[in-house]
Amino acid sequence: MRIVYIHQYYCNPGMAGGIRSYEQARRLVARGHTVDVITTDITGGTRELGWRTTVDDGITVHWFRVPYNNNMSFARRIRAFAEFMVLAAVKAARLKADLVFATSTPLTVAVPGVIAAKLRRVPFVFEVRDLWPEVPIEMGALRNPVLRKVAGGLADFAYRNATEVIALSQGMADGVVARRPGTPTTVIPNAADLDLFAVDPERVRAFRAQHDWLGDRPLLVYTGALGVVNGVEYLVRAMHTASRVDPDLRFLIVGHGKQWEPTKALAAELGLLHKVVHMWEKVPKSELPVILGAATMSSSTVRPIPGLWNNSANKFFDALAASRPIAINHGGWQADLLRETGAGLVLDPADTEKAGAELAVHLRDEVWLRQARDAAHRLAVEQFSRDLLFEKFEAVLTRAKPEVQHAHR
Repeated sequence: MRIVYIHQYYCNPGMAGGIRSYEQARRLVARGHTVDVITTDITGGTRELGWRTTVDDGITVHWFRVPYNNNMSFARRIRAFAEFMVLAAVKAARLKADLVFATSTPLTVAVPGVIAAKLRRVPFVFEVRDLWPEVPIEMGALRNPVLRKVAGGLADFAYRNATEVIALSQGMADGVVARRPGTPTTVIPNAADLDLFAVDPERVRAFRAQHDWLGDRPLLVYTGALGVVNGVEYLVRAMHTASRVDPDLRFLIVGHGKQWEPTKALAAELGLLHKVVHMWEKVPKSELPVILGAATMSSSTVRPIPGLWNNSANKFFDALAASRPIAINHGGWQADLLRETGAGLVLDPADTEKAGAELAVHLRDEVWLRQARDAAHRLAVEQFSRDLLFEKFEAVLTRAKPEVQHAHR
């Protein structure tokens, strides 16, 4: 099958960011499919016009530089979304395809996907990574009634034209069906890349030894975006409490985003920066395994907004892949999973002092940590392995285009 795969923020393991699209696309190629990814180069520097083509493990990737970062104004981000929407529509329409697949966010990627699919008279499959416009409306980020109506219309357009919708959590799937009843929907969450996170223990020991502030001390890590929705300052406040109980605890933040400076300022104000709290700029995905291998526990946070509980954050699955307990501060399906399996902690979203006290205890509890690591590993292998979930993904695409002979395995 010839698949056109539209993802505005595609990353490979040499880049900082989620690699779901890369991992799915390379497996499609291994099964005999042809995959063309259409994406953007969001790096800064001199703006170069025109498409650049690379090949990632058999995936043909078409890049067009459209600068984007979380520090941009709302208007500038909308411009970036619109620019890619137009560019991708033209590019996708020129590529041969048996099926067009588009993954959000932003929601605008549905437009080039639908246009290309209709021009080529092939099925369109849409993937929902965040429920728009419901979540930004609940957050208060989308208040203009005209923009709300436009965003809602765009979601309706995407779902109406999709042969099938893939949602990254059951809550997202419920949101799709609530907006457009009867939409065929399949839940395929993010995944645990077990091979990527299988790290030589010697590398982990060397990593800890080369950082004087760490050594053999307990380490909590946060890896990922420092956006408004993430609320990473929650963990800084919790570690302020935890470090009063146990001054040897350490917290490493690895990421980027609009809240980087406010988070750093808070850590400095609380007297934690460069002592308890250490902050590193984002690193390529390929460097995360040794960091998580050195972690005692990982973490994933969101602001106390129920709509955010349906998330399927990469950092949650990276922790499972690394066999590391994970601490979260919200309800929803991940909280239920952690409570059922013992693979981590569900912290009080409103009480950072209570959260800090819990972290201080559990970061030193070797019996609990061993059991939680084992539970995390079982989840990664039995429920969330990338290979396991890829089978569901390929099945959706095959259902959408049944007349195309499935590639020989």
